[in-house]
Order: sequence, then C-alpha cells, then structure tokens
Amino acid sequence: MAVGSSKRNKPKRPSSVLSSPMAFPSPSQARHKMSSRYRKRYSFSFILITFSLLFVLYVNCWKKAPFVESGSRFYTFDIVNEFPHDPNAFTQGLLYGGNDTLFESTGLYGRSSVRQVLLHTGKVLVNHQMGSSQFGEGLTLLGERLFQVTWLKKTGFIYDRYDFSKRKKFTHQMQDGWGLTTDGKIIFGSDGSSTLYQLDPVTWRVLHKVNVRYNNHEIPFLNELEYVNGEVWANVWQSDCIARISHNDGVVRSWILLHELRQSLLGSGHRDIDVLNGIAWDEEDNRLFVTGKLWPKLYEIKLRPVTSPLNDKIEDICSIRV
Repeated sequence: MAVGSSKRNKPKRPSSVLSSPMAFPSPSQARHKMSSRYRKRYSFSFILITFSLLFVLYVNCWKKAPFVESGSRFYTFDIVNEFPHDPNAFTQGLLYGGNDTLFESTGLYGRSSVRQVLLHTGKVLVNHQMGSSQFGEGLTLLGERLFQVTWLKKTGFIYDRYDFSKRKKFTHQMQDGWGLTTDGKIIFGSDGSSTLYQLDPVTWRVLHKVNVRYNNHEIPFLNELEYVNGEVWANVWQSDCIARISHNDGVVRSWILLHELRQSLLGSGHRDIDVLNGIAWDEEDNRLFVTGKLWPKLYEIKLRPVTSPLNDKIEDICSIRV
C-alpha cells in the first residue's frame, strides 16, 4: 500500500493567491507533494524488490533440494531419459564426471575395471582393466583423484581422473570394500554391513561411524553410495530400493522405490540382469541417474513422493533383510 492518501483537503490560501491566475504552490506545499510522490514510488519499489528477492530465494532452494518433501517417507519415480549402458558392466561404483560423462567401477574377477563413459551413447572413452586377482568395488571422486575400493580386501587404488595409468594403493580400516562417496571433504564408505563410515581421505583413518537403522532395525548390506543434498544415498544389496540416510545418526529418512525398473527390464526379455546398483548425482544440473549390474540401460529419473498408503511392508517391497 502506498504511503499517504491521494485525497487531501486543500489548505486555505490567502485571497490574493487564490485570485491570481498564475498561482503556484508555496515551497512548503511543493515539498509536501513531492515527498508524498517519492514515498509512493519508494514503497512500490521496495515491494517489487522484496518480491523479486523472495522469488529468487524460492527458485534457488527448489533447485538445490528438489527431493526433500517434509513428512514424506517413500518416493517413486518418473523416467526422464533412458541411455545405453554396457550390459557386460557389473556396476559396482558410479558417479557423474561432468560434461555428460560418468565414471564407473566394474567388478568380477578378470573383468574388473575403472572407466569413463559418455552418458548419451554409453561409449567407453577411457578404460583401465584391473588385474585378474582384483574385484573392483565402490568409486568416488575427490578433487582430481578417483578412489576405488576392492572386494574382500582392505586395499584400494587412487587414480588421476585424467590419466588412469597414474595410480597408487591405499589401505583403509573398514572390514571390506563395498561403496564410497564424498561430500567434498571426507569420504563415506560401506563394507556390506549396516555400518556407514566417515573416513579421512589422506590417512584413511575412521573419523566416525554409525549403524544405519530404519524403525529401530539395522539395515545390512549397504552397497554403492552417493552423496545428495546433505544425505548419503545407498543401494542395499539384493534390494530394488535406495535408502536415504542421515550420515550424522544413521537413520534412514526415506526410501526410493525402484522395483519397477528391474521388473520392466525382466519383462522385456533381459533375463541376465543382476541387482540394482549404481547412483550418480549431477549437482549442477540437478539430475539423478541409476542403473544396475549387467543392465543394458541407465536411467535419468525424477522423484516424487508416494501419496497413497503402501499395500505391503517396506521390507517386502524392497526385499530388505532386517
């Protein structure tokens, strides 16, 4: 609302002024009218600027945290895009590498690798084949270095993201190597148990660890990991769901139900596929990608909350062993 009223009682003027055809307002009257006009303009500008700032803040918050729905515990999905994925890739680690590329770690003895892949075509741009005695597992990128753990061992490898031939070993303190991700400062790791580790990326010392729980039950078999908007998202081995975990206390805040993806592939004749495994998050463009071991497709999906009651227990829907 503008300051001041547009209707005012005219002030009484001396008769000599009223009778003159060239009468002008006095300096005080002019200042009063100008002040009222500026107050109106200032009020309108202030309202416009305030509204614009609130709109910008709303859009920015929506972009940064598109999946956070207060009170929602379950999410389903819409498919945004489908991309080719190497059906021979036993995906163990997946992350977005920028410029529509992905970094991927694959497993199985004699077939394990670290590779850089084009998103839209699935073409392998760079491939490092691991030794026959090594079983590749989780992968993450911190700075310019890729970190990879291996199955049944406490050793891993560090690669230059631009030159996979430049690599060295490290030793970690987890019981096994399954999944890795990072918030840009520390590394989060899983070892196939219900434990989520926080690790120093230099010394690999355990800084903190929590047991992941849902409804007071521990959730074992935490597998591939991804850090998304302050949460650690985890594939659960042999499950078609993703757990969204608070890394501070280990509580599963919500579940992403993806069983329809694998069912669709099986229904279309892809009988050799293995479990859901592989989460990649493009923070800049707000894109989420998922795939699985030996899956011929990689999916870009958008989440939406489940609004109707679930017909079955989450343990049954997600095949979770508690």
